[in-house]
Amino acid sequence: MPPRKDPDASASVPAFYGAELRYQREAAGLTLEQLAEGSYRGISFLSQIERGERRMPEDLARHVDEKLKTDGFFQRRCEDARKARQSGLSEYFADAAEMEQYAEAIEDWAPLVLPGLLHTAAYSLAITRSTMPWASGDEIEQMVAARLKRAKLFDKEKPPHFWAILDETVIRRRVLPPEQMADLMDHIAAVIRATSSILQILPATTVAHPFAMGVTRVMTFPDAPTVVYTEGLHSGQLIDYPALVKRYERSYDLLRAAALPPEASLAMVEAAAEEYRNGKQKA
Repeated sequence: MPPRKDPDASASVPAFYGAELRYQREAAGLTLEQLAEGSYRGISFLSQIERGERRMPEDLARHVDEKLKTDGFFQRRCEDARKARQSGLSEYFADAAEMEQYAEAIEDWAPLVLPGLLHTAAYSLAITRSTMPWASGDEIEQMVAARLKRAKLFDKEKPPHFWAILDETVIRRRVLPPEQMADLMDHIAAVIRATSSILQILPATTVAHPFAMGVTRVMTFPDAPTVVYTEGLHSGQLIDYPALVKRYERSYDLLRAAALPPEASLAMVEAAAEEYRNGKQKA
C-alpha cells in the first residue's frame, strides 16, 4: 500500500485545523468511526474536515474536544477557521455558502431577490450596489465574483438537487434595463433546464402563505443533519435543531402546494423574457 499523502497544513487555516485534528485523533488511537460515534455526523464529514475541505461546526468541536481531551482547543479555533473561508461573502452567510458545496439537495425560497445560484453578473452587481452603497469598487467586485463562483457547484459530477420557489414579484421587479432583464430571465430558464432543477413561481395574487417572513433555504446532506438558513437584511441564521427544522420543512411543503406547477412557472419566466424584450412587461 502506498504511503498516505497528508495535506499541506500550511496551505490555509482550515488545512492547519484539519491536520491538527488528524494528529490529535491518531495520537489518541481513535479511528474516524470511533471519533464520530455519538456526534450525529458521518465519517466522510470528519474526513473532509481533516483534509481542510469543511468547517468544523461548533457542536462537533465540543464533541471532539471532549473525546480527545484537547481542553477546548477545537472549539476555540472554530471562529478562526470560519473567518478564513469568507472571501467575498457576507460574514453571516459564509457557513451556509460552504455547506451548499456538500449538500445533496438545496431548496430556496426567494420573496424579494433571486437566489444567488441564479444570478447573472449584471443582476448581482445591481443588487450588491443597492444593498452595499458604501462598499468600494474592489469590495463590490469581490462580492459579485464570490456570488457567481458559487454557481460552479452545478458543474460537479453529482450536483445538488436544486428547487427554487420565487415570489412572482422577483421576476417583475425591474432591477436592470429591459434587455438585461430579458437576459436574466433567459439565464434562469437555461440554468433550470440544464441542471434538471425545479422552479416554481408563487403568484403575486397569493394573499397569505407559510413563508411570508423572508428568505429561507433548506439543505440536506448525505452525512450530516438537515439545516435551515434564514436571512434578513444584514443578518442570517443557521438552524439545526431537529424539531424546528422539521417545522420549516413542512412549511416549505405547504409553499410548494401554493405555488404554480414547474412547467407553468418556467413558461412564466420565458414569457417575462419576451415581455422585457418587447417593452410589454407587466407592472
